[in-house]
Amino acid sequence: MPHIPLEVQLKSLPDNPGVYQFYDAEEKILYVGKAKNLKKRVSSYFNKNHEYGKTRVLVKKIKTIRHIVVPTESDALLLENNLIKKYRPRYNVLLKDDKTYPWICIKNERFPRVFSTRRLIKDGSEYFGPYTSMKTVHTLLDLIKSVYPLRTCNYDLSPEKIAADRYKVCLEYHLGNCKGPCEGLQTEEDYRRQIADIREIVKGNFKSSLHYFKNQMKQLAEEMRFEEAQKIKEKIEVLENYQVKSTIVNPNINNVDVFSIVSDEAYAYVNFLQLSHGSIIRSHTMEIKKKLDETDEELLQLAVVEIRNRFNSQSREVYLPYKVELEDHLKIVVPKLGDKKKILELSERNAKFFRQERFKQIKIIDPDRHVKRLMAQMKTDLRLSQEPRHIECFDNSNIQGTHPVAACVVFRDGKPSKKEYRHYNIKTVTGPDDFASMEEVVYRRYKRLMEEEQSLPQLIIIDGGKGQLSSALKSLDALGLRGKIAIVGIAKRLEEIFFPEDPIPLYLDKKSESLKTIQHLRNEAHRFGITFHRNKRSKAAIKSELESIKGIGKKTEEELLKKFKSVKRIKEASLDQLAAVIGESKAKIIYESFH
Repeated sequence: MPHIPLEVQLKSLPDNPGVYQFYDAEEKILYVGKAKNLKKRVSSYFNKNHEYGKTRVLVKKIKTIRHIVVPTESDALLLENNLIKKYRPRYNVLLKDDKTYPWICIKNERFPRVFSTRRLIKDGSEYFGPYTSMKTVHTLLDLIKSVYPLRTCNYDLSPEKIAADRYKVCLEYHLGNCKGPCEGLQTEEDYRRQIADIREIVKGNFKSSLHYFKNQMKQLAEEMRFEEAQKIKEKIEVLENYQVKSTIVNPNINNVDVFSIVSDEAYAYVNFLQLSHGSIIRSHTMEIKKKLDETDEELLQLAVVEIRNRFNSQSREVYLPYKVELEDHLKIVVPKLGDKKKILELSERNAKFFRQERFKQIKIIDPDRHVKRLMAQMKTDLRLSQEPRHIECFDNSNIQGTHPVAACVVFRDGKPSKKEYRHYNIKTVTGPDDFASMEEVVYRRYKRLMEEEQSLPQLIIIDGGKGQLSSALKSLDALGLRGKIAIVGIAKRLEEIFFPEDPIPLYLDKKSESLKTIQHLRNEAHRFGITFHRNKRSKAAIKSELESIKGIGKKTEEELLKKFKSVKRIKEASLDQLAAVIGESKAKIIYESFH
C-alpha cells in the first residue's frame, strides 16, 4: 500500500472510541493511546503547540497512524493496557505489572467462594472481568453478599471432613451471612443454585437482583431510613449504568487468531485480531486488489495463510466467519453466539471501518479511482445493467397543500451538477396530490430531453415509496422508456430502496457509499425544492399584501418592488420617498394603509 499523507489519514479517522498507534518512518511503534473519539483525540496532537518537549518530538516522528475500533471507553482502556505491555512503545509509561485490573473469581470448590482478585490461576475457577473500576467490583460483591449468604472461610469442605465434624460454624453464620455448609447445615445443591444466580449477575443479568434492591430501597424509604435508602439507590445506579461484560478480554479465549472479510467490486479487506492470554495484542487489516472475479472464500483463505506467516503466528485455533480449507493441524471455529461471536463481530467492524477510511483517502488523493469504485459499487448494489454515471432525482414540495412544486437534481460521476438542476411548477394537478404531481414532472422532464435529443440518465431516483414510484413508471411507459432507464424509489423512514414490480424492498448497509450517494441526491432534491417553494410563497405573500390595497394596480406594485426590493422596506418608507416613485396620491393611499 502506498504511503498516505498524515493529513489524509487524519481526515479518514472515525468518531468512535478505540485505541490509536503512532509509527515512525521505519514502521517502529512510537506510542499507544486510548480515545473516546479517535478523530478528535488524534487530530489534537497536530492542531496545537505542545509545551512538553517530548510530545513535540513525538509528533515530528509520526508517519503512520493505525487504530482499533472498540465498543466502549472501558474496552479502549483495557486494550491500551494490553498493547503497551506487548509492544513497550518508547513514548509510553511502561506497565510492568500484569495484575493491573481486578477480576471476580468463582472458585473451583465444592462450596465455591466468590471474591475479587488480581491473579488468574488456572485451577478450573471461573474469572469474570477484568473491571476498570474497583468501585464496581465492590458494589457487585456487596450486592451478591447482601442477597446470597456465602461462605468466606477457606476450609476444605469435602463430604468426609464435614461428616467427621472437623469444623464449627463461625461468627458469619450467627450474623446470618452464611448458612453453615461446614457443619452440613446447607446442602451442596442449594449452594450451587445460589452460585448459578451469582454467575448471571456477574455476566450482566441484573434483573432479579435489581428487583430485590428496588424493593429494599422502597421499604427503607417507607420506614423513613433515607440514608440507607440512598446508599441502596447509589448501588442500583452503578449497576444499571455499568457495562459489566467486556468484549475485549475473556480469559477463556486464549491464543486465538480471528479473521473477517468485507469486499466490494475491486477490493477485499481482511482484518486480523490476535488474542493471547485472553487479550487482543495485535490488529491488522490487509487490502487485497481483485484480479479476477475471486470469491470472498478464496481471498480469505489466501489472506489467512499470508497474515499468519507475516506475523509468525503460532496459534492453533482460528475464528472465521465461515469454513475455509486451511492447515490440517488448525482448529477452525465459526462462532454463532457468545463472547467468541462478539470478538468476530469486532473484527468485522474494524474491517468495515478500514474500508470506509480507504474510500475517504482515495477520494482525496485519487478522485478518478474513487469515482470508478463508487460507480462499480452502485451498479452491483442496485442491480443495474450499467454504471450510473448520470443520475437524476425527483422530489415534490407542498406545505399544507399550497403552491405545489417539484425539483429535479442531477449528479454526474457521483457529484452534483448544479447547472442542470430544474424547478417545476405543477400545472395539471389541483390540490396536494403527490402521486399525480410526480407523474406530471417525470413526463415533462423526459419528454423535453427526448425532443431536444439530450442524453438520458442511467438511473432515476424517486423520493418516496411504492406510490410515487408507480406514478413515475406511468410516465416512463407513456414515453416508451420503461426498461431503458433504471428507476428506484427511496422511502424516508427506514431508507428502503424500492424496485419496480418487486414488493420486497432492498436495505443497503447504513454505511455503504451507495446509500450515502442516494441520500445525498435525495437531500439535494429536498433542499432545492424547499428553497423554490419558500421563494414562491414569499412572492405570493408580497403580492397578496400589495394587491389588497384598494386603488393600487399591478404596474404600481412592480415600480415599488423594483425601487424598494421588499414589502418591509415599502412599509418603512416615508410619504415623500413613496411619492418620488409613484406620485403623491397613490403614495398617500399606501402610506395610510400601512400606518
